[in-house]
Amino acid sequence: MTRLIIGAMVRAIGAYPSGWRYPGAHRDPRGDAAVLRRTAEVAERARLDYLFFGDWLATGHDLEFRDPYLVARIDPLSAVTYLAGVTERIGLIATANTSYSDPFTLARATASVDLLSGGRAGLNLVTGAEPRAAGNHGRDFDAANETRYDRAVEFEHVLRRLWDSFEDDAIVADAAAGVFIDPSKLHATDFEGRHLSVTGPLNVARPVQGHLPIVHAGTSPRSRLFAAQNADLALVAVSDLEHAVQVREELRALAFESGRDDRTLKVIAPVLPIVGETRAHAQSIADELSELVQIAEDWPDGPPAAFPANRSLAQLSTLLGVDVSGLSPDRAVTPAIVAEFSAPGQELVEIVAERTGRGPAGERPPTLRHLVVAASVNASMIVGTAEDIATEFEAWGDAGAVDGFNVLSAIQPAQFDAFALGVVPELQRRGVFPTEYEGETLRDHLGLARPENVHVAPLVASSGTALA
Repeated sequence: MTRLIIGAMVRAIGAYPSGWRYPGAHRDPRGDAAVLRRTAEVAERARLDYLFFGDWLATGHDLEFRDPYLVARIDPLSAVTYLAGVTERIGLIATANTSYSDPFTLARATASVDLLSGGRAGLNLVTGAEPRAAGNHGRDFDAANETRYDRAVEFEHVLRRLWDSFEDDAIVADAAAGVFIDPSKLHATDFEGRHLSVTGPLNVARPVQGHLPIVHAGTSPRSRLFAAQNADLALVAVSDLEHAVQVREELRALAFESGRDDRTLKVIAPVLPIVGETRAHAQSIADELSELVQIAEDWPDGPPAAFPANRSLAQLSTLLGVDVSGLSPDRAVTPAIVAEFSAPGQELVEIVAERTGRGPAGERPPTLRHLVVAASVNASMIVGTAEDIATEFEAWGDAGAVDGFNVLSAIQPAQFDAFALGVVPELQRRGVFPTEYEGETLRDHLGLARPENVHVAPLVASSGTALA
């Protein structure tokens, strides 16, 4: 029986493109503070291990259609600092981009949050370079993109040296003797690399956890190597259980080859469950979400310029092997039409049936819109009852596919509540998730030991791999 790590990837207006349009959904970012607070309170009562806040350093009209939650959102460090004051036990993970962040400023802010929260902070390091983000930070996009992982390696190394500026007992605070600090236990960073130069020391005491748990997500070989060598949690998008087992084994092997204890690398998969009182109820929610997604054909004169190119009947035609571009998006997909589809097209019909309950031979067949949405909205979905979803989670854990899940909610607050108040108790009943917090810090929740101070231990990177 595997103890799963369960966290929530928080997107205040919902993680599904049409989630904000669903009846009763939160849809105004100006009211995010109340939603975040309520989410944190519900998550902590459910004993979730952490709340995870992603980031995107630009905005634009195109995001309204592709990822509406990115259009306007609260800064992740601000979010976790706010929630640290209204929670007591749950972990709080913020995202920062190493391509555009300053390591001293980030080390100071994150060490501060860890101290203020009693050791509950975590840090997701991303490396992505994007033209608008580069412009917002006065950086050349091509240069930032070309060197982003080289800079990230130096960034992670510097962060840990800065966090360790003070040894745990460096501050003496002996009022009688008039001695505040032992200067031999305050260490300069003294780092000079190809991309970063930092002198240090940091002007914040060592974090409660020593080092905040570091998270990294990505699918490229370089990204996976960075995660295997430097991260505590690797977030990996996978297509199915077999693929997940393969990816976890690859990451663990890379970690071992890098000289670290591969058991300290936790592999976490993002998942978007649709939870219903019955399976039919869950499928009806997924069905309505699909019908609320706009596709290119909804505009008689053509969609806005920023509209996603893959969300159209023209793109669907390529996948199906049949030209459906001139048809209505609400045209029923019948067995006669499906017979003409390519093998990938027929697989897509099966995915829609599993998610929405709509089959070509049924009373309510799927429409072309359903197929467009299933093909273009990238989400690892599980649709069913709390018991269905718990069974799937348990099976993945027992198969060694993942160490846990980052759970997204299509609709806020309804689907987050359905997961926290329905699925989590079922996982607890099965003994794969604890009913109480088993430690005080985020490292405790994740089963990670507190690291030694790098200025005292042999000078190696966090994974045991010497910095290149």
